[in-house]
Amino acid sequence: MLSLCIALAIGLSDQITKYLIQRNFALHDFSTILPGVFDLRYIQNSGAAWGMFAGGHLWLALLSVIMLLLMVVFRKSFLSDSLIDRICLGCIAGGIVGNLIDRIRLQYVVDFLDFYYKSHHFPAFNVADSAICIGVFLYALSQYMTARRQVASI
Repeated sequence: MLSLCIALAIGLSDQITKYLIQRNFALHDFSTILPGVFDLRYIQNSGAAWGMFAGGHLWLALLSVIMLLLMVVFRKSFLSDSLIDRICLGCIAGGIVGNLIDRIRLQYVVDFLDFYYKSHHFPAFNVADSAICIGVFLYALSQYMTARRQVASI
């Protein structure tokens, strides 16, 4: 239940923030938040992370659905019932759903968090992307901690 609540909260916050960006910015318009570091910038990403597979929205939408199904069906084989693993599942699933909604509805994903230093830009991303990264990081950390505990008990 916790995973589902987290996924819903992430999916909803992702869609709300994307709606606000689309409503208040024209494509490629931006507002500087931290000069020299961070802008809100409306970008349309027809690919995956960092623009890879641009134009492959149908393939990426199908892959998203498959990954969601696999995560739900096989979650007990790679996740424990620990709090951190339930949070991981919620973050990853919520992020996938947030971007999947865009891919189906718009044929692209709305990105708007733009970090940079001088002329070096990190690819723009969104709430869903952040949640996926946080979920994957927490999962890796959880697996590392579990492995350390197992080695220590030997």
